Amino acid sequence: MTETICKRILLKLSGEALMSAEGESIDAATVKRLAGEVNELCALGIEVGLVIGGGNILRGAEKAAEGLDRVTSDQMGMLATVINALAMQDALEHMGQQVRVMTALKINQVCEDYIRRKAVRHLEKGRVVIFAAGTGNPFFTTDTAASLRAIEINAQLMIKATKVKGVYSADPEKDKNAKFYSRLTYDEALDQRLNVMDTTALVLCRDNDLPMRVMNVFEPGAIMRLMKGEDIGSLIEKG
Repeated sequence: MTETICKRILLKLSGEALMSAEGESIDAATVKRLAGEVNELCALGIEVGLVIGGGNILRGAEKAAEGLDRVTSDQMGMLATVINALAMQDALEHMGQQVRVMTALKINQVCEDYIRRKAVRHLEKGRVVIFAAGTGNPFFTTDTAASLRAIEINAQLMIKATKVKGVYSADPEKDKNAKFYSRLTYDEALDQRLNVMDTTALVLCRDNDLPMRVMNVFEPGAIMRLMKGEDIGSLIEKG
């Protein structure tokens, strides 16, 4: 078996990562490609937990800004993440990979309730576990949910998948002089307000000494190369 840098990871995907270039909410080809990369990780013996945002369907905070009750809008956003989780589950199962969707909300007809010990057991058996519905609470992002679940399952690394190379001092698509950070601490990310994740998520990772890689999810094979030891993206660690 090929040696990898860690045994268990938590991969955080944005909902937008599932969209087509034309703006379709869930692009089957994109989901299949991402599922293929996860499937390859599992073939190497890596245990994979997955959190997918819901921004391709609905963002609770944006709807709240439009006048919808914030608790209601966040609950709608949680359901959007369940839709994305089911799409990813289907793609992975078509590849022969065993998958469990576990949700912080009770939706027993389509997925399991999140129970930490069961989640860890699924991972130990080689199943991909997709954590849906955030933390189950309003006012918390899926970034925070990803950090929380990564810590709960004792992941050795969290991967934050984005559309750029890693962490920059500013949006590199808008500022050509934006500085790229290959290494930084959580305190630096917080102090400089680099918008890697929301503050709660970063503090959780820092306080529990969980390293994070921020990298481009649209670069085929990049996650696999990272797992085999290649220095890809930006590494954020406790100082």
